[in-house]
Amino acid sequence: MSGPLAGVKVIDLTAVLLGPFATQHLADMGADVIKVEPPEGDLLRASGGSLSHEKNMGPIYMAANRNKRSICLDLKKPAALEVLKGMIGTADLFIHNSRPAAMERLGLGYEDLKKVNPSIVYAYSLGYARRGPYGHKPAFDDLVQGVSGAASLQSRVDGLPPKFMPSLVADKTTGLHLCIAVLGALYHRKCTGEGQMIEVPMLETLASFWLTEHLFGATWTPERGSMGYDRIINKYRHPFPTKDGYVCALPYTDQHWVTFFELAGRPDLAKDPRFCDRHERARHFSELYQVLGALLEHRTTAEWLAMFDKADIPAMPVHSMEQLMEDPHLKATGFFTDRVHPSEGPIKTFASPLDFEKTKVEYRHHAPRLGGDGVEVLREAGLTDAEIDKLKSEKALIVP
Repeated sequence: MSGPLAGVKVIDLTAVLLGPFATQHLADMGADVIKVEPPEGDLLRASGGSLSHEKNMGPIYMAANRNKRSICLDLKKPAALEVLKGMIGTADLFIHNSRPAAMERLGLGYEDLKKVNPSIVYAYSLGYARRGPYGHKPAFDDLVQGVSGAASLQSRVDGLPPKFMPSLVADKTTGLHLCIAVLGALYHRKCTGEGQMIEVPMLETLASFWLTEHLFGATWTPERGSMGYDRIINKYRHPFPTKDGYVCALPYTDQHWVTFFELAGRPDLAKDPRFCDRHERARHFSELYQVLGALLEHRTTAEWLAMFDKADIPAMPVHSMEQLMEDPHLKATGFFTDRVHPSEGPIKTFASPLDFEKTKVEYRHHAPRLGGDGVEVLREAGLTDAEIDKLKSEKALIVP
């Protein structure tokens, strides 16, 4: 097994997207991620349809669960709980994204599992920090986009009613933070032998994410201006129309702007008091973006991109999701790969964005069938075939 986390054993009770997105990165980096699913499977298995007769290999599930193994346990059965605790006894990490009180009722809280494995790293994500008044509430991406300020950000640009971003941005952003926290705890464990509990709440994660640039004028006490990074929430900041499409253009330095104005046939604008240096431009973003937009209309996208490339001015085309499949850069780097899935047939997969020189990140195997690795996992845990058969007969262990 390759990857920087080779040899790390993860017991993964996460579901839907937040947790699986975090453990996806761990699995890609070589950790042995054992996905523990209930009899009905991860809810995300059903999203988007499936070609298999089992109807449990949806596209988002497949995208977020490669390189993992699946065991299906009915944790309502005491025998299944005991099996799970036995697996945790030899694991490095136990991770979930359920509400803590529910896990504690199952006997899977940190204090319970610390008795089973004193050095366990116990990580979980929930909607809102447990110690706060929202701590008991359920959370979903839409709810956290709303309460974190995300849904209102576009309103600051266009004055229209709040709207959700067209991505599960709260889930994925929190999942990345959860993965980062786990890596820190695993390093501490390697150095000291100590386990610990990690909590990564969605609201606090998203609030810090937005406020990094948007606390802005409210950074000081008393405030020196309003919240919201003015350049980012400027209504004129958008992909600019060209003669035949759109382009994302961002002249950035003083020299970029001088060169751009020359390319656009308006060198005089470089001496305009509003645009002559970065301090003045920062005060006149609205006017600057309007001028930029007006100048870009007179050439095609390809013409501008060629000129910008030659002048080393930052610019890129505007792609649709479909056009990503044909992007020459992604093709050259091998980002997309055509594979044959055992139940879904020919599929397109995409690579991990992480690239390690020494410990390569690899696509080792497809997202697992529900419970498809249960027998193998339990044999590795030391159970005999007779014990495994007994668990199957009691329906504590479900296999395909």
